[in-house]
Amino acid sequence: MKNDTYSRVEGIDLSSLCFRCFPLIEETGAFISSQFGKVDDSAIEEKSLNSLVSFVDKTAEEMLIQGLSPLFPEAGFLTEEEMAVPARTASGEWQWIIDPLDGTTNFLFGLPNFAVSVALAFQGAPVLGIVYEVNRKELFYAIKGGGAFLNGKPIRAGKASVLSHALVATGFPYSQFDQLGFHLDAVGRFQRQTRGVRRWGAASVDLAFVACGRFDVFFEYALNPWDVAAGMLLVTEAGGAVSDFWGSEGDYSGRQVLATNGLLHPSALEVLAEAYYASSSMSNLSGD
Repeated sequence: MKNDTYSRVEGIDLSSLCFRCFPLIEETGAFISSQFGKVDDSAIEEKSLNSLVSFVDKTAEEMLIQGLSPLFPEAGFLTEEEMAVPARTASGEWQWIIDPLDGTTNFLFGLPNFAVSVALAFQGAPVLGIVYEVNRKELFYAIKGGGAFLNGKPIRAGKASVLSHALVATGFPYSQFDQLGFHLDAVGRFQRQTRGVRRWGAASVDLAFVACGRFDVFFEYALNPWDVAAGMLLVTEAGGAVSDFWGSEGDYSGRQVLATNGLLHPSALEVLAEAYYASSSMSNLSGD
């Protein structure tokens, strides 16, 4: 990774910290893989409508918290399963943002596409991001200003400059269906104008695939910070672009995410705008 002002923030060597995270994340992935196909229905909980969790998610999160805490004691935690003790979740300048098993539904239904996602944010913005796709043993990582990598090799976003040459990915909400009319309209428009639309089922992997050029466009709404923080950094460090559906940058909440190879960002925004104005069910999409 190249050296710049972001490789060391407040005395923290982010490059060294990133590499020190790898064994822990790979160990967590190995645990998840060891449980694949073994979780009984009785061990699955429904946190909310269509949002599933099992002991695998919780154990993986505990592993990450216990392993990351001594690596960087100053950082708090924002986690999907909320296994961190309250004293470690207080907001501060540094915060780990963790999804221990992104793609839980895939995992529980035997679909081999899920990942461990870990980001470190400074003053709310990710400066370190790691996505480990467990089944392919693909370790994606990036540091702000240092580029993006896959298993140690630099990666770049794709080169498609027109939508007709692009492959698009998306995802669907588990419970917030009030915007579904807009979303389905957008899917249809992308389907007609591109080489296809894929629904992979793990947002962190979708973003990592944009970063390495497997997808050219990804869009989804109603996500969470732990779904997108690491992947968004991967995309921008690979030369791509990330914004909300209106082109605004810097929102890591996951409320709206459009990630592209950069070249297609204006065209993708236009498609989303057309879908929005054609949909009568999306009056709250813009946040007004």
